[in-house]
Amino acid sequence: MDTAPLPDADSPAGKGKALVDDTAAAIRARILSGEIPIGSQLRQVELAELLGVSRTPVREALRQLQAGGLIEVLPNRGAVVRVPAPWEVREAYEVRAELEGLTCVRAVRAVTPDVLRELREANETVRTVSGGSPAGEGSSPSTAANDCFHTLIHTVAGNRRLARAIKDVNEAFPRNVSALVLQDNPRHREDNIREHERIVEALAAEDAERARSEMKAHVISAGEQLARWYEQRSATVFRG
Repeated sequence: MDTAPLPDADSPAGKGKALVDDTAAAIRARILSGEIPIGSQLRQVELAELLGVSRTPVREALRQLQAGGLIEVLPNRGAVVRVPAPWEVREAYEVRAELEGLTCVRAVRAVTPDVLRELREANETVRTVSGGSPAGEGSSPSTAANDCFHTLIHTVAGNRRLARAIKDVNEAFPRNVSALVLQDNPRHREDNIREHERIVEALAAEDAERARSEMKAHVISAGEQLARWYEQRSATVFRG
């Protein structure tokens, strides 16, 4: 079957595609960090000025982000950061739980005392720093420490495709909202810390099935809390 050749990276078409991809990545990063909050309008002129590009790559980048489900186009408002439906969160976290559970099974084979120490340090940071930063102010220290905890396990698991699949699930939703969930619910934050502790204990005991089970339960719990956060807030809070 004949396929169209990919544009050469040094050709005008190749450079144009790279600029669109870079622009989309920059907008995506601002959405995921909460710098551009959920429900916000995405005005091409403002984004072009912010990113130092013309409106053309911004327009194409927004189409790319719309195709990926991160933004949507609403009547009389244009492009806005999409507010996820609770059922989407639950479905995504069900998939993520299976993937993260597999990372634990693989990590048991390669975990070291140094890695266990780093995991405990990351979890202690989650315990000691504030629960999160207000929406729109980027990633909080607790979010960064929580991400570090999971990323360490992904790294030790040694499967880049698996890590990318988890990253794709995570990037479906703004990360600052996860921080707000922990900030708004101290009980859930304490549960989150204890769940991390049980995961580390299972890894230290080289108990692959217990590590998998603990991680899956942890991710499902996080997804349920996130879904409830969206359920408790009317769409009008974000869309006006």
